[in-house]
Amino acid sequence: MLILHLDMDAFFAAIEERDNPYLKGKPIVVGADPKQGRGRGVVSTANYEARKYGIHSAMPISQAYRLCPKAYFLPVNIEKYQQVSQNIFAIFQKHSSLIEKVSIDEAYLGLEEKKLCKDFKKDDPYEAAKILAQKIKNEIFEKERLTSSCGVGPNKLLAKIASDHQKPNGLTVVKPSEIDDFLRDKPVLSLPGIGPKTEKILADFNIKTIKDLKKLSSERLKSLFGKRGEEFYYFARGVDNRPIETTHQTKSIGKQITFEEDIDKPKIIIETAYFLLKGVLKEAEKENFSFSTLEVIVRYFDFETKTTQMKVYGKTFTDFKNCLLKLLLKFLGKKKIRLVGVRVVRG
Repeated sequence: MLILHLDMDAFFAAIEERDNPYLKGKPIVVGADPKQGRGRGVVSTANYEARKYGIHSAMPISQAYRLCPKAYFLPVNIEKYQQVSQNIFAIFQKHSSLIEKVSIDEAYLGLEEKKLCKDFKKDDPYEAAKILAQKIKNEIFEKERLTSSCGVGPNKLLAKIASDHQKPNGLTVVKPSEIDDFLRDKPVLSLPGIGPKTEKILADFNIKTIKDLKKLSSERLKSLFGKRGEEFYYFARGVDNRPIETTHQTKSIGKQITFEEDIDKPKIIIETAYFLLKGVLKEAEKENFSFSTLEVIVRYFDFETKTTQMKVYGKTFTDFKNCLLKLLLKFLGKKKIRLVGVRVVRG
C-alpha cells in the first residue's frame, strides 16, 4: 500500500481570499482581533504573503500586528471552513476508502498498488499515484478554487514530509530507492515528535539534520528521549509502521480563556477555571466521553506556559473542583497570568 498525504495551503486564509477578491495578493491573518496591537488572542492561519513578515499559526495576534500592521486581520468563520472541508473530503472518498482525517484541512489516503496500476495503466504504482494525486488536486481547485500540497510515499512519515517539500501547491513523490537522499538534508524538525525543545537538545550534540541524527544509535536516543528516542531512530531511516486510522477517537476535551489583561488576582483566576471546567464537563457528557485525567494549562504574562495534571477519582462537580484547585494553586501568586485552560484526557 502507498500513502498519499494532502494538506490544504493556508486553508482559512485561502478561503477568505477566494471569497473576497480585493484581498488577492494581500497579507491575510485569520484569528483574534489584534485591537491595534493590544489583542490577546492568537493567529489561526496566515497566508503566504503574511508569512513573508514572519507571521505564523499560534503566534500572539499582537505580535503579528507589530510585524505587519497593514495585513488584513479577519475573524475565524469556522462554519464556512467546515463546509468547504466537507466538500473536499467528499472528493477524497471518491478515490479511496481508507482515509485518516488529521484535521479540517489535512488527511492521509491509503492506496492499493495493484488497483493504482490497473486504473492508470502503469507498471509503476508510484507513477500511477502521482497521476491520481494531481487529479485530486485539480478537482479540488476546479470545485473550490483552492490549492493544496500533496505527498506520496511508502508510509505516513514520508508522505507527510513530501507534502511539505514543495508548498504551496506542490506535489512530491518519494520512492523507496529515494528515501535516503530525500531525508538526508531535512532538518530534524521535519520528523514527528521533534519540536523546538527536542531540537535544542539535539543541537547541543551538533545534530541539526536527519543525516546527523542517523549518527546516534537507538540506545543513545532512548537514553535521551525514552521510547520516543527509538521512534526517532527509525523515522530518521524512513521507517514508519503506523497504519491508516479510519476511525477518529477524541483523546481530550478542553477549553481555555485569554484574559483581556494580565491577572494576578487568585479569585478571578479560580472562578474562571471553574467556569471552564463546567463547560468541559458538559461537553464530555454530551459526547459520552470517558476520561480519567484532569489537566490545567497556565500561560504567564511573559508567555511561559506550564501544564500539570492528575488522575481524578470522584464523580461529582465538587470532586472535580477540588482536584482543579489543587492543580491551579501551584501556579498562583508567582507571576501575572495571561491564559488559563482546563482539559480532561482519556485513559
